[in-house]
Amino acid sequence: MAKLAARAMAEDPRVTEAKRLLRETLRDHQAALTGIRPPDPELRQGYEQTLARFAANRGASLYYPYLGSGMGRGALVELADGSVKYDFITGIGVHYMGHNHPSLLEAGVDAALENTVMQGNLQQNSDSEELLARLLAAANRKGAKLAHGFLTSSGAMANENAFKVIFQKKFPAHRVLAFEHCFAGRTLAMSQVTDKAAYRQGLPETLAVDYVPFYDETRPAESTAEAVAVVKDHLTRHPGLHACMIFELIQGEGGGYVPGTAEFFRALMQVLRAANVTVLADEIQTFGRTSEYFAFQHFGLDEFVEVVTLGKLSQACATLIRAEYKPKPGLVSQTFTAPSVAIRSASVILEYMETEGFLGADGKIMRLSRRFTDKLKDLARRHPELAAGPYGMGGMIAFTPLGGDPDKVARYLRKLFDAGVIGFIAGGIPAKARFLLPVGGIEESDIDAAFPILERVLVEFAASEASVAAAGAAGKGKA
Repeated sequence: MAKLAARAMAEDPRVTEAKRLLRETLRDHQAALTGIRPPDPELRQGYEQTLARFAANRGASLYYPYLGSGMGRGALVELADGSVKYDFITGIGVHYMGHNHPSLLEAGVDAALENTVMQGNLQQNSDSEELLARLLAAANRKGAKLAHGFLTSSGAMANENAFKVIFQKKFPAHRVLAFEHCFAGRTLAMSQVTDKAAYRQGLPETLAVDYVPFYDETRPAESTAEAVAVVKDHLTRHPGLHACMIFELIQGEGGGYVPGTAEFFRALMQVLRAANVTVLADEIQTFGRTSEYFAFQHFGLDEFVEVVTLGKLSQACATLIRAEYKPKPGLVSQTFTAPSVAIRSASVILEYMETEGFLGADGKIMRLSRRFTDKLKDLARRHPELAAGPYGMGGMIAFTPLGGDPDKVARYLRKLFDAGVIGFIAGGIPAKARFLLPVGGIEESDIDAAFPILERVLVEFAASEASVAAAGAAGKGKA
C-alpha cells in the first residue's frame, strides 16, 4: 500500500533531525532563564517606545507593559526589555504548558509542514478529526452523553455556537438563565449574558437574560434554596420561554474564583430538567483545572450536561452537544475553525494531561493547588489585615489583598508585575488577585521561589499606602 506523501515527509530523517536540533537549541538558550531578572537598561528606551507606538496604534495602553521576546522556560517568561518574570496568569489561562514547552515546539513544526495554515468548515486535515474524537472521549469518560462537537477559534465563539444550537432546538423559547457576576464573553450576544454593564455599554439588547444568585459558602443551605426559588420564579414569570441556563461551575472573572458545590448545582439542574430547560456548562476557563478534565465531572454532574463549551488551555476551542442538539445544515459554519498549530497543540496537551499524571485528587493539578493555597492560607494567618482567602479550586486560585479595594488591588498587581510575578485582577467589590498556573510547565519549586516576592510586595505596598495616608492626615492637621 502506497504511503501518503505527507506521512513520508513527516517521517523523513531530515525532519526528524531538524526537530532534534530545534529541541536541543531551545534547551541551550532556555538555560539562560534561571529566575527573575530586571529589565536591561540598554533595552528600556526602545521597549518603551515600542509600547507607546503599540498603544497609539491600538487606541489604548496594554494593561501591563508586557511584550514577550518569544522565549520562556516553563513558568518563566522573557520580555523584550530583557526582564524575566514568573507567569502565574498565563495569558488568562492560555499558556497551560508554560512557555516554550518542547512538545509544543514539535507540534508547531509539524503544523508548519502542513499545507493548511487555518483549518475550517470546507477544508480540514485529519488533525481536526483526531482532536474532536479526543475531546468527546474525555468529556464522556464518566458517563456524559455528548455525541457531536464543533471546533472554533475562541471561547466566545464556542459559547455563541452553543446558544445557536440550543435556540434552534428549543424554538420558540429564547430567554437565558445565568448566574449573577457571570462572564460568558464579549461578543454582541455574549456581552448580554456577561453580568457586567460596562461590557455592553452602547450595545443593543440581543438576548433576554434572567439572573440567579450564585452559591454562598457561608450560607450553603440558604443560598441553594434561594437560587432554586429564583429559578422557579423566573420559570413561572416566563412560562416555556427559557431555552437554557449557562453554568460557570467556578465563577471566573466576575466572581473572583468562587466554586459552587455538587449539591448546589444538582438542585438547580433537577429543576431545569423538569422544566425542559437545557443545561449548558461553560468550561472555557475551568477545562483542565480541577481533578478531572471538566469541572462538571469533578462535581459529578455528567447526567445533566447537554451542551459543553471549552477553550483557553486547549488552544482550539469547542462546543460539545448531545445528539438531539445536532443543528440543521448551515447554522454552524466557520471559514476558520482554528489554525493547524492550535489543533495539533491541543492534542499534545490532552495527551500530557492523560499520561503525565495531571488528573485525579492527587494529580499534578491538585498538588500544585494545595501548595499555592497552603501558602496563601499562611499569608492570611500571618497578615490578616492584608490578605483574605484563598479562593478558587485546582488551577484557579485567588486571594483578596488590602481589603479588596479595586484600585489598591490593581496597583498592587502592577507592583507585583514590576517585581517579577504576573497575576491579574478578578471580581468586583471586593476585588481579588487571581492566578492561573501553567500546570504543564511549573513545579512546586517555582511556587516556592515566587511566593516570597508576592508577600514582600504586598507588605511593602501596604506600608507605602499607610505612609502616604499618614502624611496626608498630618498635612490636613497642620492646615
